[in-house]
Amino acid sequence: MLKATLLKAAASPTLKRQVTSNPVAWRVARRFIAGDRLDDAETTIRELNAAGISVALDHLGENTESHQQARAAAAAYLAALDRIQDERLDANISIKLTALGLDLGADLAAEEAAKVAARGKEVGAMVGVDMESAGYVDRTLDLVASLQESYDDVGVCLQAYLHRTPDDLARLDDLGVPVRLVKGAYQEPPEVAIQRKADVDAAYARLLEVLIRDNPYPMVATHDEALVARTKALVAAYRRDRSTFEFQMLHGVRRDLQAQVVAEGYRLRVYVPYGDQWYPYFMRRLAERPANLYFFLSNLLKR
Repeated sequence: MLKATLLKAAASPTLKRQVTSNPVAWRVARRFIAGDRLDDAETTIRELNAAGISVALDHLGENTESHQQARAAAAAYLAALDRIQDERLDANISIKLTALGLDLGADLAAEEAAKVAARGKEVGAMVGVDMESAGYVDRTLDLVASLQESYDDVGVCLQAYLHRTPDDLARLDDLGVPVRLVKGAYQEPPEVAIQRKADVDAAYARLLEVLIRDNPYPMVATHDEALVARTKALVAAYRRDRSTFEFQMLHGVRRDLQAQVVAEGYRLRVYVPYGDQWYPYFMRRLAERPANLYFFLSNLLKR
């Protein structure tokens, strides 16, 4: 119930104004978000790289409402790729197709995404496509499949709680598309998504075996210690080289587990978001873990 309330709050313009205008809220959000500017993100990337951690850089923003906004989002992604190349950062980028105008038309999003994928190929940095709510899955996967024909380093995210994901994973494995597997952070109805946490965990564990066995480059996105341990066991069982997969975690979440994974010699990539459109992302982070919400509320009470 609490998770559903927080996810609903993520779509509230009134609450957005109240939270984003609160300087204490922004200070707490900085635990999960690098800052407003690309310079802020670069600072965070350098800190993580120094600790042996790679980065997936995400310029926040989604559901653009004009062609101009879509092109501005593409320009931000291109600027991030230029910075990665110019400063020799150990990073790639993550993009949202609704930021590139998917709500305005698949052709616009495809055109802008192709510009970003082409630059990513030049730079040698994967362009990972985020998965958004369930209504976007078909359009997202179709566009990724099209991009894969011309650009060989495009990946995509799948959400374990969707009933359709086993079929989607099989399709992507056949196409040779790298997959980032997450549990899922949007509020979806029972006919679309698994509702109970224990059942989502079980679905993730089943998909994880297929991912490790069949995908060209699995990206295991989890902060669940049991799933981290299962990944290690599956990697050993299928004799995967550690250079052929990676763990992924979120900036500011389970730093202890991040340090442990790196210390054990596994690849780790941390998802680093930046930009002024941070409110929906922040609310989804609060919804995912009670510890995040407690951290937020306790800091709001401090003077």
